[in-house]
Amino acid sequence: MTEFKRRIAVTGGAGFIGSNLLLYLVPKYPDYLFVNIDSLTYAGNLKNLVSLEDSPSYRFERIDIREREAVTACFERYRIDSVIHLAAESHVDRSIDGPLLFVETNVLGTASLLDAALTRYRADKRFRFLHVSTDEVYGSLGATGYFTETTPFSPNSPYSASKAAADHLVRAYHVTYGLDTVTTNCSNNYGPYQFPEKLIPLMFRNARDRLKLPVYGDGSNVRDWLYVEDHCRALDIVFHKGLSGETYNIGGHNEITNLELVGKICTLLDSIIGGGPREKLIEFVTDRPGHDHRYAIDATKIEKELGWTPDVSFDEGLARTIRWYLDNEEWLEECISGEYQNYYEKMYADR
Repeated sequence: MTEFKRRIAVTGGAGFIGSNLLLYLVPKYPDYLFVNIDSLTYAGNLKNLVSLEDSPSYRFERIDIREREAVTACFERYRIDSVIHLAAESHVDRSIDGPLLFVETNVLGTASLLDAALTRYRADKRFRFLHVSTDEVYGSLGATGYFTETTPFSPNSPYSASKAAADHLVRAYHVTYGLDTVTTNCSNNYGPYQFPEKLIPLMFRNARDRLKLPVYGDGSNVRDWLYVEDHCRALDIVFHKGLSGETYNIGGHNEITNLELVGKICTLLDSIIGGGPREKLIEFVTDRPGHDHRYAIDATKIEKELGWTPDVSFDEGLARTIRWYLDNEEWLEECISGEYQNYYEKMYADR
């Protein structure tokens, strides 16, 4: 077997963040082996990774992380010495509709990975487990203040509760067993390859096709947006330099209301393809239950201790994202065929 400096399992590598991360890391570290572990649910797409298929340092394994024996066998076969854990059910609306799947994947799946990792750690003390989580575990903010790494957990959706439970499990494996773990909690990601149930690609497609733009509540909910390439750089740095047992918040310093964001998408499309004004397509719909009002990340720790700061402003990142979707319309149309249409009707038909 070829010798590599590191042998890293990237779980959920065919998803949005996972695909971008592998596209970033594999060319950068040709002396590492990256094993993409993904069960290829509706949001997993190997077409995102076609450019890596012939790379000698990339492999794909179709495995459900809940299957402990399959995960363990994979870790042993490739002599895995690190995990970057991105696999998760991540859409809040879907968690409200079907919470048990989120518990099974995000909690039990993480436990399965941790247990397999512990076995490898006992054989190879270099083992590192990077757990990628969300700022939603902290709950909701008012008009002021920021989430820090010491903010108490207060999750308000089945999704965020399942991620909070996973965060606690990771910490427990570090404290109890000495497993080298590090956790990141990031703000809302956006960029290429994001599945169209998420806000930006959903509003892009509807605005492009001059369909209704369904905005929850009054649109005043605030999110901090992080361009996915900036997130990938941060994960690279945390994986290599983050202190064992620590947590690092990753934010983009881009707070904006949902209504303002949809307006920006409309303005961009009006200027690029004409046919505006698209803002008149905005319709306020019934808010989702437990909708957190505001998220905002204090990223001082990662900036001061590890030297990471975001490079891409929100306006620049949004323009890049809209242009990517315009240039990859076939990719988008394939994503929204079939099951997604049923999901969309279920979520928005009666709001």
